[in-house]
Amino acid sequence: MLLETIRCDFGEALHLSYHQQRLDRSLKQLGCSTHYDLHALISPPNDTLYRCRFLYDSLQYSVEFIPYTPRSVTSLKLVYDDTIEYPLKYSDRAHLNTLYELRGVCDDVLIVKNGLLSDTTIANIALKIDNRWYTPQSPLLEGTTRARLIDDGFLLTAPLTPFDIAKSSSVAIMNAMVGFFEVENGIIRQKQV
Repeated sequence: MLLETIRCDFGEALHLSYHQQRLDRSLKQLGCSTHYDLHALISPPNDTLYRCRFLYDSLQYSVEFIPYTPRSVTSLKLVYDDTIEYPLKYSDRAHLNTLYELRGVCDDVLIVKNGLLSDTTIANIALKIDNRWYTPQSPLLEGTTRARLIDDGFLLTAPLTPFDIAKSSSVAIMNAMVGFFEVENGIIRQKQV
């Protein structure tokens, strides 16, 4: 099954047009003609902040609202994996979960694929270099917040490598739930070999 994770803030589902675009693109890529209208199908509770899990495939969908508590991210550990593929947002995260277990004392991992920075297990990333924010040109998953910030001109794409980390003054993660969030102390550790 495929998944859209949507931030619902006191009754309002945020940035639905970007989620709708990715959902439509994903179904088309799988050769499906099914259409789900997120605006019509998502009616969040209006009492707090929720994470909406919209699970779907070509035949069915389900909607679940889970009260949201953010995960603290203050450090990332570089891990290398040239085999990982996550071009669509699948609910099966087995490979990502295996890499997450390699985080050691860090809060998450930053995956390096074919020598290039990609994503953490839960978010796209950005590096601030020469006072501009850059995000990897080839992420594992093209996130909705990443797409929105590229469209807004806030983010530029570049083929970032681990060597670019030393050039950066800040590191940020981004996804539908946290928005754009600078990693508190910006620590990225190399995986011990």
